Amino acid sequence: MPLLNRAVEMQPEIQGWRRELHMHPELMYDTQWTSAFVTDKLTSFGCDEVVTGIGRTGVVGIIRGRHEGGGVIGLRADMDALPITEVTGVDYASRFPGRMHACGHDGHTAMLLGAARHLCETRNFAGSVAVIFQPAEEGGAGALEMVQDGMMERFGIQSVYGLHNEPGAPIGSFAIRAGAIMASVDTFEIIVTGVGGHAAMPHQTVDPIFIGAQIVTALQAIVSRNADPLQSLVITVTQFHAGDAINVIPPSARLVGTVRSLNPATRELAEKRFRATVSGVATALGGSAEINYALVRSYPVTVNHPHETALALSVAEAVAGRQNVDPNVTPVMGGEDFAFMLNARPGAFIFMGNGDTPFCHHPAYNFSDAAIPHGVSYWVTLAETLLKPQEA
Repeated sequence: MPLLNRAVEMQPEIQGWRRELHMHPELMYDTQWTSAFVTDKLTSFGCDEVVTGIGRTGVVGIIRGRHEGGGVIGLRADMDALPITEVTGVDYASRFPGRMHACGHDGHTAMLLGAARHLCETRNFAGSVAVIFQPAEEGGAGALEMVQDGMMERFGIQSVYGLHNEPGAPIGSFAIRAGAIMASVDTFEIIVTGVGGHAAMPHQTVDPIFIGAQIVTALQAIVSRNADPLQSLVITVTQFHAGDAINVIPPSARLVGTVRSLNPATRELAEKRFRATVSGVATALGGSAEINYALVRSYPVTVNHPHETALALSVAEAVAGRQNVDPNVTPVMGGEDFAFMLNARPGAFIFMGNGDTPFCHHPAYNFSDAAIPHGVSYWVTLAETLLKPQEA
């Protein structure tokens, strides 16, 4: 089953939706315009239910099939943008300086809207499809908010599926794997306190910059000497702030960063050793350190369930051809809060090729409109396959 003819026919209109969304990027939970856009479209398509305010600003549309029986599956798209100034130069660029869709969530939302429209038109399935439009994927754990808001129970969702574009992979390709596919995300803040003083008299101070530098180095020993070398672990300090004057040793320094892993046991080990290392180094050098681990909401490992992954793989192969689907893609150390939905219900997360574009979170990134029919076809085929009517 190749691309759906209807998905190809709708591509120009869906592209228009995508570009409209691109011009109106919104951050975290502040997605009122986007949520209203989605709500209006779902209502116009004839969804049986359109519920807003799930997980603060999330939207869920329910589409019931015309056949008896069947269960309920969830298909999820993220809606939020990033605090980045766009440099694409396209005529539909962000209208809001400092905000842009730099991760393709505009494309994810538009494709799922296209699939919802087709499913509303045909209803060639048994049971119900819940199309889930989620805010705050970019650091706000919007998926967790929707789960904690009772979304799964309220709509009777039995399994759930997600999709993300993949820059650098050919348009028309897909990639998936069973098990861990994306990393857990933990963030940290370290406040190192020493004793400030004159830069020419360091012996009269306890230099928090020196202490912080030793902490940065020592943290890498957790990766190289504490963690199993066969288990992926990344510890990265991304910010180091201290001082305001060229001739003053400041009294404190602030370090911020992130910890990524693909295994819950490795994640737990990393936090334990992180706390001991930071405190030990600071104390040994005469200072102290305040540790705020999980500075923002942490994301667990994104783990695909085996049965649901096999189903998603078969659908991707039907849409794209077996030669265009990687069934055992290398895990990505980036994080994804769809992990919370996969912790609540079985399901699978898949990557879809976005062509030769800058990678996600780059100011020149842009979702490839040519990928739209492939995403719509995947969603529709997945729904109709999983909710296929029983033969009489």
